[in-house]
Formats: sequence, C-alpha cells, structure tokens
Amino acid sequence: MAAPCMQASGPRSLTNADLIMKKIIALAVIVTLAAYLLFWPVSIEPVAWQAPKAPALDGPFATNTALRNSKIIGEDQGTGPEDVAINDDGYLYVGYDDGRIVRFDPNGQNPDLIANTEGRPLGLDFSPSGDLIVADGYKGLLSVSASGAITILSTSANGLDYRFTDDVDVDSNGIAYFSDASSKFGPAMHARDDIMEHGGHGRLLRYDPNTEQAEVLLDGLQFANGIALSQNEDFVLVTETGNYRIVRYWLKGEKAGSHDIFMDNLPGIPDGISANGEGTFWLALFSPRNAILDSLSDKPLLRKVALRMPSFLQPQTVAHGFVLGLDEQGQVTHNLQDNSDGAFAPITSAEQHGNTLYLGSLTEPRFAAFTLPGTATATATATATVHDGANKQ
Repeated sequence: MAAPCMQASGPRSLTNADLIMKKIIALAVIVTLAAYLLFWPVSIEPVAWQAPKAPALDGPFATNTALRNSKIIGEDQGTGPEDVAINDDGYLYVGYDDGRIVRFDPNGQNPDLIANTEGRPLGLDFSPSGDLIVADGYKGLLSVSASGAITILSTSANGLDYRFTDDVDVDSNGIAYFSDASSKFGPAMHARDDIMEHGGHGRLLRYDPNTEQAEVLLDGLQFANGIALSQNEDFVLVTETGNYRIVRYWLKGEKAGSHDIFMDNLPGIPDGISANGEGTFWLALFSPRNAILDSLSDKPLLRKVALRMPSFLQPQTVAHGFVLGLDEQGQVTHNLQDNSDGAFAPITSAEQHGNTLYLGSLTEPRFAAFTLPGTATATATATATVHDGANKQ
C-alpha cells in the first residue's frame, strides 16, 4: 500500500489579530515603564540649581599617581573606616559601619575594640581631656572615654534633631565644631538623596561642654560634611559636598559671626577636611566630578527619573584617590592622586600625624597611610602649582 501523502508544516503566519496583540503588549510595557519613571514616589523633591563647569584635571589638579605607594592598614578588620583619629601616643582610632570603634597601635597592628556606639561612627577627634569625640550618623555627638564609656553629648539643636551627624573638630578649649550633613536624610540614605535633592538641609554647629548646649552657626548648607579649624582657631571650615565648595565661618576678629567662600568649584566631590595645626588643610575628594550629575543640576524632573532607575544606571563615581593640600588662604599646595587599578578609593578623610597622612574611606575594608615628602611644598608628582586665585570666588 502506498504511504499517504503528508503535507509539510511550517511556522504559522501571524494574523492581524496577533500583530495587534503584540503591539498592545509592547505599548503597555512602554506606558508602564514611562509611568514608573515619571510618577513612582521617591524621597526627594529636587531643587533646580546651576552646577559650575568643573575645572579640568590639569595644572594644580593634574592627574598623578602620588598615592599609589600608600601602606594599607587594618585589612578586613571592618568596613568603612571613614575617619582616622590619632592620639598623642600615635595610636590610631577608626569607626566602622557596624558601630565599632577600634584602636590600632602606631604601626597599624593589634586592633583592639574600644567601644560600640550601635550607630555609625563617622568623624572622630580627641578633646584636650583625652576623650574621643564622635560624630555618629545615627546617635548624634558622642564622647568616648579611655575606658570605652559612651556619653551622648547632643542630639538636636534649635528643636531640630540631627539626622546625619558627620564630622567634628575640637578646639583647644574642648569646644566641638561639627556638622549635621542633612536634617532630612539620614545615613541609611547615604549622601545620595540629599545631594540629588539639593534642598539645603545641612548645618554647621558648635557644642560647648561647659554649658552642655549646641548652637547652630550656619544652616541651609548643601550636605555639610568635613570640619576643620584654622591654626589660630580664628575660623572654621565646612565642606559643602552638594555645592562642590568649602565655606569659612569666622570665629574671631572683626569678621566674627560672618561667613564666606574659602574655595569654590572644586574638581571633585568634597568630603572630609582636616588641619595639621601648622597652616595646612587636607581635603579628601570622594571622586572627581561626574559630568552627568552636573548636567542634571537644573533639571529637577530628570533627577527624580534618575533616582527611579536601577542603581547601576544612576550617575556613578569612579575609583580615584584624590587629596588636596591647601594653605590658610585657600591656595593648593599639594595634589595627591591615584587612579590606577586597585587604587585606595574613595578617600573620605586625610589626617596628618608627623610626616604621615592617614587616609580613611567610607566603603573600603581598610584604611591607608601615605608618607609625605619632606618639604613643605612636596616634590615630584606630590606637588601642585599654586592655584592663582582661580579657586576663589
């Protein structure tokens, strides 16, 4: 018997109904995505502003590898040693993201748990009495004794609670100058939301241990961050991360109680700042500026859209170690960088002790030590030419 004739079958052609359905599904996906990007609730209410054009990384800011040979300390002892405080005996104190404050010997060895704030210790400095004063992002301004006892010094000022106590510098009389980076967004939000909103929620404050009271010196700052007193304690600096600048508040003299711009339009995102007591400030830059983030400064709606995107699609910083040395007139004296593979970055603080600059980081599982050149102005790649007034407003 002959085999029956079988008709070959091929892919079924799409009908008009199929094509219409596919278009409807595609349109629904597009509409849903657009609605999410435009209308999904976010935590910020962005304010339009105009970011200045970032200076090029040349001249006084020329890229170099001066920090490449920094010594790594405390590898894998904890995450996020944001700041490093050094006592008179050379012992190193750092705070980690799990609340621990750990002491290392002068060689960076033998870690020893001193206290746990159960918050997020950020800025650290010693008072004249030897107590460690701590700016804790969650807990406020704290004091830690040599025995590890924790005392809460201040949690609010002018009826407004601190949400992001960030950095502190203590003067020769034990008065603490500190920052509340944002009275709206706490450390759980990190700095991103406050900077993306640009709402001016930062404050510079002063705590007097004699009166046990804190007062607001400046408010309306764009993420108030690092704090540093001048050599004669006649002014205090606060870095304004969201404005890429450093603000000076006068404490003594005919300008006392007023403020001005110490350095404007920085080449990177400013974080911690410290003073070496001899007329040099060390400014840690979290990263060079991000051109996309700057371009969104006058586009509030697009900043909301950016915040709704997955984090990997949002404006990103780069791994680039960056520290500037400044004199008390705001001129660049040192330019220390490293953008090589494996660079220690981001650097969020730089503290000098002797001829060593200790470098902290908000996210690294380690901190670092850099040996400064022997001369005041540094040498080779560690030297930058004077910034001929271009950094002044």
